[in-house]
Order: sequence, then structure tokens, then C-alpha cells
Amino acid sequence: MTVKHITLLAFDGMEALDFAGPFEVFTTASRMHQRLHPGTAPWCAVRCVAQGDGPVTARAGLRVVPDATFDQPADDIDVLLIPGGVVSEAMQSEATLHWIRQSAGRARITASVCTGAFLLAASGVLCDEKVTTHWEDVADLRAQFPQLQVQTGVRWVDEGAVVTSAGISAGIDMGLHLVQRLGGETLAVRTARQMDFAWTRN
Repeated sequence: MTVKHITLLAFDGMEALDFAGPFEVFTTASRMHQRLHPGTAPWCAVRCVAQGDGPVTARAGLRVVPDATFDQPADDIDVLLIPGGVVSEAMQSEATLHWIRQSAGRARITASVCTGAFLLAASGVLCDEKVTTHWEDVADLRAQFPQLQVQTGVRWVDEGAVVTSAGISAGIDMGLHLVQRLGGETLAVRTARQMDFAWTRN
């Protein structure tokens, strides 16, 4: 089995659960895979990347120390995950948008949580696909990027190479969906059970 490589972007102002929810899903899935298949290699390796090597301060003050910086690119990315939160500063950062573009070009799947969809659109990763975001930000996403087909009333939208989720906790549902895509139904269900999470599917 090939280890799945998961890369999560971290930036000042990100929503903590946008980042930590999928992080918990993927790391729990790796533990559950080893329980289901004793003696095998970890199912995935998760790393956090930020522009600099200092702590990133999430919305409400949680601090996260990244594993790598933008100038330490990964050759293989199975899932690139972009959290949301307060994204105005990140959207103005050409370094951040460039890193997202370059990383998405190497990724098997690029995913966003909540307002992370704005970063994917601003970086050019999203063009005219079906997407979703937090219900509170739907109107802004439509106004700023009118070419996108913004969906409402769904937890996530899977367009194959790009997957977007609705707000905050929907990132956990999407994360489980990605585990299902990459690791199968049994692993996804076992992961949700271990997390004591009522997985909402589309």
C-alpha cells in the first residue's frame, strides 16, 4: 500500500476547526487502518505548511506550528486541503496564492473548507466548477467569482480533482468523504465511529 500524503495549509486567521477537523479525520483514519490491518504501514502522512516557520495564529487565538514552509515543496500530494476563516489577508498574499496554485498542480485532489473556496478561486484553481462554502458567504462568493456555480444546501461538492465543503464542521464530513474515496467505505465508517461523529453524507 502506498502512503497517502496529505498537505494542510495554515495561515493567520484560519478557522481552527476548518484545519483541525480534517486533520483529525486523516490522522484517525491512519490509526484505524492499522487496527484493521495490523502490521501495515500508516495509511497516510499529514503535514502542515505555512508561509513561514513561526507559529500561525488561528481565529480565536489557537496557535499552530507548521511542519514545513512554502519553500519546502512536496513532490507527492494526494490531498491538498485549504481551510477557511478570515481569508482577506491570505487572498492579498501573492506568495500564498502562488503556493496554492503550484501545490494544486501536483495534488491528486485539492479540497477547501468553508471560505477556503475563495482562496482556491483567487489562485485560479477554481474556474467555473460547482462549489460550495459557508452559507453566510454564498452571496460574496457569487459576487466575487460569478463564473463559479455556487451550490447551497449541501455539505460538500465533489468535482473530481477539486472538492469544496460548506462551513466549519462540514469539513469533517468532507474529510470522511475523502477517506472513503482514497481508502474505501470500511475505513471511512470506522474512522467516523472512532471519532464518535455522526457522518452526514450528501
